[in-house]
Amino acid sequence: MSTEHETDDEPTDESTPDPALAGDYDPRETEPRWQDYWVDNDVFAYEESETPDADTQFTIDTPPPTVSGSLHMGHLYQFTLQDFVARFRRMTDDTVYFPFGYDDNGIASERLTERELDIRHSDFERREFQEKTRDVCADYEDAFTEDVQSLAISVDWDNTYKTIEPRVQRISQLSFLDLYEQGKEYRQRAPTIWCPDCETAISQVEQEDTEQHTTFNDIEFPLVADGNGEADDGETLTISTTRPELLPACVSIFVHPDDDANAHLVGGTAEVPLFGQEVPIIEDERVDLETGSGVVMCCTFGDQTDIEWYQAHDLPLRIAIDESGTMTDRAGEYEGLSTTEAREAIIADLDDAGHLLESRDHHHSVQVHERCETEVEYLVTEQWYVDMLDSTEEYLEAGREMDWYPEKMFTRYKHWIEGLEWDWCISRQRDSGIPFPVWYCEDCGEPVFADREDLPVDPLSDDPPVDSCPECGGADFEPESDVFDTWATSSLTPLINAGWDWQPADESAETADSVDAGEFTFDNPELYPMNLRPQGHDIISFWLFHTVVKCYEHTGEIPFDTVMVNGMVLDENREAMSKSKGNVVSPEAVLEDFPVDATRYWAAGTSIGDDFPFKENDLEAGERLLQKLWNASKLVDQLAPGNNYEEPEDLAAIDEWLLAKLDDTIESLTEKLDTYEFSKARNELRTFFWSTFCDDYLEIAKQRDDKSAAYTLVTAHRTFLKLFAPFLPHVVEEIWQAKYAEVGERNSIHVSEWPEPRGYDADLAAGETAMATIGALRGYKTDHGMALNADIDRVEVYGDVSGFESAIQQAMHVDELSVVEDDPEISTEIAEISLDYATVGPKYGDQVGGIEQAIATDEYELDGDRLHAGDVTLEPDEFEVRKEHTYAGEGELVETDDVAIVVQS
Repeated sequence: MSTEHETDDEPTDESTPDPALAGDYDPRETEPRWQDYWVDNDVFAYEESETPDADTQFTIDTPPPTVSGSLHMGHLYQFTLQDFVARFRRMTDDTVYFPFGYDDNGIASERLTERELDIRHSDFERREFQEKTRDVCADYEDAFTEDVQSLAISVDWDNTYKTIEPRVQRISQLSFLDLYEQGKEYRQRAPTIWCPDCETAISQVEQEDTEQHTTFNDIEFPLVADGNGEADDGETLTISTTRPELLPACVSIFVHPDDDANAHLVGGTAEVPLFGQEVPIIEDERVDLETGSGVVMCCTFGDQTDIEWYQAHDLPLRIAIDESGTMTDRAGEYEGLSTTEAREAIIADLDDAGHLLESRDHHHSVQVHERCETEVEYLVTEQWYVDMLDSTEEYLEAGREMDWYPEKMFTRYKHWIEGLEWDWCISRQRDSGIPFPVWYCEDCGEPVFADREDLPVDPLSDDPPVDSCPECGGADFEPESDVFDTWATSSLTPLINAGWDWQPADESAETADSVDAGEFTFDNPELYPMNLRPQGHDIISFWLFHTVVKCYEHTGEIPFDTVMVNGMVLDENREAMSKSKGNVVSPEAVLEDFPVDATRYWAAGTSIGDDFPFKENDLEAGERLLQKLWNASKLVDQLAPGNNYEEPEDLAAIDEWLLAKLDDTIESLTEKLDTYEFSKARNELRTFFWSTFCDDYLEIAKQRDDKSAAYTLVTAHRTFLKLFAPFLPHVVEEIWQAKYAEVGERNSIHVSEWPEPRGYDADLAAGETAMATIGALRGYKTDHGMALNADIDRVEVYGDVSGFESAIQQAMHVDELSVVEDDPEISTEIAEISLDYATVGPKYGDQVGGIEQAIATDEYELDGDRLHAGDVTLEPDEFEVRKEHTYAGEGELVETDDVAIVVQS
């Protein structure tokens, strides 16, 4: 397949906008015009090859954004990084698969619907509420699509998906059935991480830590007996807790085996104040000796340790908090209160009863649901789980097989796996989501699963595939009302993109009598595994890890070869942006003031993986670069009109040098973009284009009118446009169409071939020195009020410019130029010594005046990097020396970092 994408039709005014290199560049008019053109003409469409070749295509597993609000700066940044890859790969490979998805099932979409329509999901039948959710999400998705297109993200809009659409529901339910049949899933009534606000189970990955203010309460428990027998009258023990509302759920007290002071308590019992239940005192090494009294209560359940104690010591179950975070009848007179209300009331009553020894302010870390920031509880519920804890080594090895950019992000993946404490809870008690394809026999509880051919199904509205229970013969079934965790579906994106499905065996096959006869296949097998997974570091444990789990278990392969992990956009104080802080910068506000291409320049300014503050400096620099590129293009078009220039037999030395330098730049940029070093690539390209090509070479070209210069101008300019194409797609398209688009090409620079080195050879170091000399002479003329075409009598160059003498003379109108191998006759004097007062003042105090006096009267001594002045020795970071060079010969010395020249005019 050719990357030039030839067509028989000549571009017409109807199919292609009519750009021209005239006047000023107007991004407000240009950018929307090309965005519409790219979409309307399917410029970025994925073209499936009949004989897929992994070397000529590139596939990107793009993250489906949650449909829960408008575009934010994180979206702009992340999408733009993905687009750098897509546009670069589209020019280096034959075809790119760059799809787009929407995550529109689950809690986020449900809460969006409730917020938009001012309703509660519980007030509607599930099917009715789901329809409302679909309508709300559809409006947001349309708006989101327009926003993404306005950022010039080169998505193939014919390859999109929604995580709630029937095809994706089928894949998600197939995944569930396959894992169950492999023995990787189970249903269990057990302690569950629970969000009282969302009223659903959540998984370990959906928790995050947050600092909260509370009170730390020392509570006196009456001791009934210790390890030696009945306790003395009035004997007590002290429990320190931040959660006194859990007292009605207290089932035991624990001390550490190494706690000598409390060892006598083990084997005894204590009475829970206010609630009266008598609980055993047990030893266990999980007690934290550093916090509180060293004696802790176990409640069912306050945290993960309570669960471990409950299971290890076969403790009773006392449920004092229900699914909504409300106290149950187990709490007695506190029944019906919220946990916060109950906490306050119980503390007051403990105080009144003489059981509260002390209540002091306390800040501590608690775990909350990341979506609503509500503190989680631990309830005993029946949920579906994916067994992961038995396979962590396999998932670690899968991670090692992938290439990570930046490499340090593998450590986050590794640490997450090593810290896993729970299997993956994939069931949710919500109305918006993909249903479990399961019914349960009402007589014996046996699960009955949907047939693969019938998927997708909804057990609340569809009948089970059998008339009677295969286990007991019962005829009545209860549908599963839970839905999948949204990550249970989002984790399948590589399989969704590749068209993973179940194909039943032909009826005539020998295996046709088997219910499970058939196989999993791909509609587009060339897309799996995918080449790249781009995503933020905040969802490594959510999306990346779960995708590895699901896809590895289904296919035995890792789902992608490479992971590119981006950081987060922070505010100017390096704090996370949030509406509550009022520090959110919206893309709409940014794009009102700056072109899209300028925001893309900004997005390329930071190494991937690093969080960074939003600042307008790079936006302003990007805008200046657009104008520089436009003005330089107009000048090139004036100096070398058209585009048909053959390479002359003899290139001028300066021309061959520029093209050789360009070859080096092509190699360097290609390597950097291959390894996702966008910032380094951007900066290197800008410097070469702006400083070398525009400031130096174009000044030389202005003085010439020959075939060598014209060929070099057009060749370099055409190459620059292609190199800038991933970063600045609109302005380069406008220029390309005006100067280089030809009949027979698909009409976009973005499906042309990426530049390759042409093999030019030149003394790059001598050329650099020559360019530095031209720059120095240009500065000399400006400083002396001379016109740039004014003549200079004589110039001596102290540096190697071999082969470039005539170029210097011609560009800067030098009558006589000589190259001198020796150093110029320069004497060096100290012009100024300045102190760093922020350091020197606090350190030396009254001695500063003496230091200043010594410097002013030259009564000081420089000893290597140190300065002796006023009886004080200053370190190198406490002062700065500025030196001046004086030339003793004829003429005027001009120096740069790269060269010294003497001008005689």
